[in-house]
Amino acid sequence: MDPRMRRNPYQLTDETPVYVISVAAQLSGLHPQTLRQYDRLGLVSPDRTAGRGRRYSARDIQLLRQVQQLSQDEGINLAGIKRIIELENQVTALQQRVAELSTAVEGAAAALQQREAQVHASYRRDLVRYEDVQQASALVVWRPKPKRTAE
Repeated sequence: MDPRMRRNPYQLTDETPVYVISVAAQLSGLHPQTLRQYDRLGLVSPDRTAGRGRRYSARDIQLLRQVQQLSQDEGINLAGIKRIIELENQVTALQQRVAELSTAVEGAAAALQQREAQVHASYRRDLVRYEDVQQASALVVWRPKPKRTAE
């Protein structure tokens, strides 16, 4: 396994759920009841503890701020915001897929070039006669044979 892929289970990332609802409400500038409503609507879905308590990550806090900005500053309703979030998530997923496919194509192209080089290296050049072909500028006139007539 790639050492970069191994993650320390105690390392905090943007996706690590660490904030309880009261702290998330303070950080996002929203009321805890608003966070519960956003969760019910599926706008921001925090992780849950074993006791079903909500735990918000830094990314969730950022998303809560974005929802508030779209709602208050841009005047977009919650259904529209939900659709925007879904489309942004879809774009992100597609960009990741494009990156994966680009990597796969590059790998396949490199393998093809390597195989092509192996094939060319395997040619038996001692059996192939090489002659320098010069292009001639001769003109050839074509005359069709006369058609036979039925006798």
